[in-house]
Amino acid sequence: MNQSITRELRPLVGSFVTLLLITAVAYPLLVTGVAQLAFPARANGSIVTAGGKDVGSALIGQSFKADAYIQGRPSAAGDGYDASASSGSNLGPTSQKLIDRVIKDAHAFRAANGLPADALLPADAVTASASGLDPDVSPATALLQAPRVAKARGVHEAAVRELILAQSERPILGFFGEARVNVLHVNLALDREFPRQ
Repeated sequence: MNQSITRELRPLVGSFVTLLLITAVAYPLLVTGVAQLAFPARANGSIVTAGGKDVGSALIGQSFKADAYIQGRPSAAGDGYDASASSGSNLGPTSQKLIDRVIKDAHAFRAANGLPADALLPADAVTASASGLDPDVSPATALLQAPRVAKARGVHEAAVRELILAQSERPILGFFGEARVNVLHVNLALDREFPRQ
């Protein structure tokens, strides 16, 4: 009877070990190898370097507080752009907490950018993304910040607007997604083109 059980278990254990090696070892190694060969920058986190130093990832937003920089979307991830606490606020559209936060963010955005109290704002200027780590803003949100950035850098607003538009990315294939500006890329371009005094 013991030999019978052993005989029946041997193919099961063999199948389990074989599938384990295929799915847990061979497949991940194959996918990682192909990604490293075909898309090395993306496979390694789309790290952006400036002056020989890593300054961030093009895929994860970060906080820019100085007036000389374009600021990203509000973040509900931890204390802001905390990748270990990635999440949205999970507050529904009728949540008073969400309404209060959006009103506060709208007031702060208008005040920081010298806009009238009744100025209409793009949604991404006052709402967090689902992950809380969105690295992009709409061109409209970036352009609303151009006067503040130009003043802080001592350059003409038109030059900052031109740089923002040059950094804007179109929807994929012309219709997938929305036009966007990567905040890290545009801020690095601002530092290159218009160094702060």
